[in-house]
Amino acid sequence: MTTARKTSVSFEFFPTKTDAGQEKLINVARELAQHKPDFFSCTYGAGGSTRDRTMNTVLQLDGEVKVPTAPHLSCVGDNKAELRSLLNQYKHSGIKRIVALRGDLPSGMGLASGELRYANELVEFIREESGEHFHIEVAAYPEVHPQARNFEYDLANFVRKAQAGANSAITQYFFNADSYFYFVERVRKAGVDIPIIPGIMPITNYSKLARFSDACGAEMPRWVRKQLEAYGDDLESIRAFGEQVVTQMCERLLQGGAPGLHFYTLNQTEPSLGIWKNLDINR
Repeated sequence: MTTARKTSVSFEFFPTKTDAGQEKLINVARELAQHKPDFFSCTYGAGGSTRDRTMNTVLQLDGEVKVPTAPHLSCVGDNKAELRSLLNQYKHSGIKRIVALRGDLPSGMGLASGELRYANELVEFIREESGEHFHIEVAAYPEVHPQARNFEYDLANFVRKAQAGANSAITQYFFNADSYFYFVERVRKAGVDIPIIPGIMPITNYSKLARFSDACGAEMPRWVRKQLEAYGDDLESIRAFGEQVVTQMCERLLQGGAPGLHFYTLNQTEPSLGIWKNLDINR
């Protein structure tokens, strides 16, 4: 398919633990950069555990690979002084976009603690400290955040983030387009009109994806699970089927008005590019 309008496309990476891993990440980013994405993003470990590696990766992607890169920034595990320092470093380095999150709780931590406890408070803090310098992305959960009481509670939480000053949102990945469309419909009825970009997870390994999906609340349709299970260790068949399933979902999302796609690359090139090429996205 070819989309007539300009479709936003972005790719997400995670910081690596070794020099070899970092070199591989940068090579992947350079290949993806040839396709002119709107931006990259780089994740931030639980409790700020990857703070320095995230910053180094962001500055390398933005400065060397020459693609605008958004660091993830979370309030769990950081106080205002630490967050202020990070914001100033990013601002002085020319970073213009931030993904603002509550953040994952480190193992053993029951509830969020610190001066800022929720993502809407972090968005407010960024605006107070930096004005309109940063384009702020926040997270959205079409299938409900796994720690939320219910859908209505989670929806109200998203609205608070938007009202605090977020410019746009990226969703947790999902495999059911209807969940995205329903979420967007409810958000619009609540008076929030910021763009909500679907997060897209390529399917390359069934067992790992199934475990992660169960943990983060992303529902994998039973028919997809059963077909992937049937392939066993046949990774080629898993990837081919996964690419077909995710491509068809992306086609439906774009035809239904989704403003773009945000690919969770897992620091790999081909899974995301395979879907992109199938879609023949107009750049």
